[in-house]
Amino acid sequence: MDHSLMDHGEMGHGDMGHGDMGHGGGGMGDMCSMNMLFTWDSTNLCIIFQQWHVRGPASLVFSLLAIVAICAGYEALREATRRYESWSSRQNELPTGSNQVEVSKRAHVVKAALYAAQTFYAFMIMLLFMTYNGWVMVSVAIGTFVGYVMFGTRTGTVRETACH
Repeated sequence: MDHSLMDHGEMGHGDMGHGDMGHGGGGMGDMCSMNMLFTWDSTNLCIIFQQWHVRGPASLVFSLLAIVAICAGYEALREATRRYESWSSRQNELPTGSNQVEVSKRAHVVKAALYAAQTFYAFMIMLLFMTYNGWVMVSVAIGTFVGYVMFGTRTGTVRETACH
């Protein structure tokens, strides 16, 4: 069908209702940018959630400091997990009688919950990194460095870099 002869003059698109595309009431200039390539640009940077929207230098600095704290917290969780596992294995070696099986089951559930928390946390950090923003990536690295210095074991064990 040839549409070249049809009159499109009455087909105004001004009232199509595109909604609040900026999510912040600021219109098109306030939309979250979604980069799939590495960038240092922080204009309209949203970090994981659209509510975590960097709108200027001050919010960028606070966001980067929050990322450092989040990543250091991950290392704290990992160290707490290691300590609990060590404590738990020492408890299993003690002769405590018939209650030993119940204590072992409870410890296994706690270890599973800690593992789930670590896995969730690691993937959230991966999402931070996947903003493809250089400032965020550097903050993740600094946060893991700070966390390892503060909470890492000093046993000389090699650290893995997997997500979980």
